[in-house]
Amino acid sequence: MKTTVATFLKAKAAGEKLAMLTAYDYTTARLIDESGIDGILVGDSLGTVCLGYRDTLPVTMEDMIHHAAAVRRGVKDALLVVDMPFMSCQATACEAVKNAGRLVKEGGAEAVKVEGGLRVLPQVRAILRAHIPVMGHLGLTPQSVNVFGGYRVQGKGSGAARELIDDAKRLEDAGVFSIVLECVPAELAKEITEAVAVPTIGIGAGAMCDGQILVSNDMFGLFTDIRPRFVKVFADAGALMREGVKGYAGEVKSGAFPDAKHSYTKKRADKERGDG
Repeated sequence: MKTTVATFLKAKAAGEKLAMLTAYDYTTARLIDESGIDGILVGDSLGTVCLGYRDTLPVTMEDMIHHAAAVRRGVKDALLVVDMPFMSCQATACEAVKNAGRLVKEGGAEAVKVEGGLRVLPQVRAILRAHIPVMGHLGLTPQSVNVFGGYRVQGKGSGAARELIDDAKRLEDAGVFSIVLECVPAELAKEITEAVAVPTIGIGAGAMCDGQILVSNDMFGLFTDIRPRFVKVFADAGALMREGVKGYAGEVKSGAFPDAKHSYTKKRADKERGDG
């Protein structure tokens, strides 16, 4: 069954948890989609885990469209959400709509994700008026890393907590279909989840959110530059890949690969062409 924004809202009402992962390429997206995930996010985290930047700020619209289009070709059932990269919607509502439209038309997005609360409400409302679903994102918003002074837990004080709760309600009133809560205390995430009728998707926000999301490269053990506290490696593909590379290099150097089984002979090539 195809997952839609309506599916997310129904899951919240029914008390059913939602599972999301990021993907940045066709092959990974297809594997994740075939495994029954509810939603796939083409995150601007591709800047760090795919492109090697130190943060997400250099990621461009062209980067997002390129990776989103590849993921789109691998997705059949999951809801496909694509990040609005830094400065793609901060300037004006008109620019926000234009860029969100590009992510839909050129990247195949079924919804876009926008970081921030009160300060981006005009842009969020404008995108929604263009009939493009929006997922909100509160707490640690990586595009604000220079304002936060690093990747720090948000909402720790009573004033900061109240602001996040108010922003969640504002986003809900604006019409978002879900809200990502990143790196906030579990108690606050629970309070926000209970305060809004749209599903909350946690990442480093405890178990009481309506769903969870992880960066797939983290969850598969592929990206080890940074390992946040909330990351759990469910399948260490990174270790398997390193083992495979060592085995391949060893056999090449020893002459064991390629062997006869993995080589063509003239007779075999002729047979595969149907000549004998």
